[in-house]
Amino acid sequence: MRFLLALWFGKFLNFLINIIDKSRGSNFSGEKALRIDPQMVAHFKGIDPEKVLFITGTNGKSTSNNLINHILKANGKTVVSNLEGANLLAGVATSLLKHSSLTGKVTADFYIFETDERYLPIIYRQLPAASILVTNLQKDQVQRNGDPDFIYRKLQPVMKQNIRLFLNNEEPRAKSFAMDHDRVITYGVEKHSESFRKKEGYPSMACPVCHHRISFDYYNNDGVGPFRCTNCGNQSSPQADYMVRDVDFENRTFTVDGEIFSMPYNIPYMLYNYAAAVAVVKELAGIGAADAAKAFSTFRNVGGRFEILKYKDKTIKYMRIKQENPETLQTCINIMARDPGRKMVCLGLCPLVDMIPHYTNTFYAFDCDFSELTAGDVEKYFCFSERVCYDTANRLIYEGVDPSKITIADTEDVDTIFAEIDKAQTDNIYMITWLHTYEHMQKKLHLQDAEPEESSAARRSEQADKGEAE
Repeated sequence: MRFLLALWFGKFLNFLINIIDKSRGSNFSGEKALRIDPQMVAHFKGIDPEKVLFITGTNGKSTSNNLINHILKANGKTVVSNLEGANLLAGVATSLLKHSSLTGKVTADFYIFETDERYLPIIYRQLPAASILVTNLQKDQVQRNGDPDFIYRKLQPVMKQNIRLFLNNEEPRAKSFAMDHDRVITYGVEKHSESFRKKEGYPSMACPVCHHRISFDYYNNDGVGPFRCTNCGNQSSPQADYMVRDVDFENRTFTVDGEIFSMPYNIPYMLYNYAAAVAVVKELAGIGAADAAKAFSTFRNVGGRFEILKYKDKTIKYMRIKQENPETLQTCINIMARDPGRKMVCLGLCPLVDMIPHYTNTFYAFDCDFSELTAGDVEKYFCFSERVCYDTANRLIYEGVDPSKITIADTEDVDTIFAEIDKAQTDNIYMITWLHTYEHMQKKLHLQDAEPEESSAARRSEQADKGEAE
């Protein structure tokens, strides 16, 4: 009876949310329903654990979830998922609420859930998925996660269960779960034109198994590439079970099992998401490379990852990153460095406001190698955002940048940002900042574009009024 009360109350809340604003409420109804029945997720009926996949890890959960869902649906499968990104227990409960009957029965071909890496054990206790995909475990959200080895230890009890693991072959923490585990599918990415090495002196990482040094042959992403522990047997396999090969960023293609795929986003860190998705849909649903490739051509991810903004005679290339780890920041640095043209670099590394107290830890910038970027043709650097702008400027100075090329603004005010961009002689502008700052910039430009039209309409109306008066 408690479950039914929670179920009906949650459905009623979803009904209200749909009337008020359908874009809201990704976890609200589940959160409130769980207060009535804290074990609610365990009480839904009709869910076959063999059809349930959890996607967890530091980076790439949302993209992998969206892509896997897209491929499955494009091939006629029904899927229950938390595509809104609410990846705690309440988000899973909300998704099941939306797709269940009034008695709590859920019917679908597959159940694919993005799950927060720290809370996956809690979710697993109520919904024992038979398959888990681990993208990577890296530095992230130090306020609540501490260090990645803490999260690694949290996940270990679940990973030792009799489940099927989809593991990133070239990420040391994820790959180490394959040791002493029988049901493992690995995915990886072949060396490509954007692969890189770091200068001596940059930190590698400790092996999660024996805590000795991990040695990388090269990096496809920061902290991800062919590796070996200098002490124990933790290492990447020479060939993953599913391998992205023949990566062509210019023509936006790659191959898996000899099949040519179109690349929805030609950004290096996306390649592991692509490899993971191909592995999952084949093993989980029997969808081969050819059918998966057809779905890739129509995939569109959550907006705001890499966008172009036109401002006067300038092109602003906005790169959205998760501002709490070095992996995506390093990729963006590499993208800017490989542009041979003259450029302005705007870095809005910001205070982290994920939870109280807010903090300004900028370790991720110091883990990254800026040397190729600073050796290139950069006209000027603009460091903005409250407080963190000074740390960002110091990071550039430590890399050898002349302080006279650096401008600092202790603000995220868009007028200040545009004013500084106006001063640049180059029209090639790169920008890294929070999504909300970019959206404010975008909104301001749209308003400016609308003003001439409104003024013209006002003049036409005024002329018509005069004509009527005459």
